[in-house]
Amino acid sequence: MITSETAIFYDFKGLQCPLPVLKTRKKLQDLQAGAVIRIETTDPLSPLDIAHFCQSEGHTLLEQQSEGRIFHFLIQKG
Repeated sequence: MITSETAIFYDFKGLQCPLPVLKTRKKLQDLQAGAVIRIETTDPLSPLDIAHFCQSEGHTLLEQQSEGRIFHFLIQKG
């Protein structure tokens, strides 16, 4: 079962566009298809950027939430 607790966590808080997407891409490159990562960002453009990145690169955005100014994403590598 895929949960945020079993995902590999990366903290990208404090990074501005385009760094959260670029770092997410780099982390996913090293993983096998089906692997799940959880990232946190504070960049206000992250919800749009990460969703577009996942769609264009063939990854699945399993979950997207915001908690104040922190954005949480659960992504499965395609």
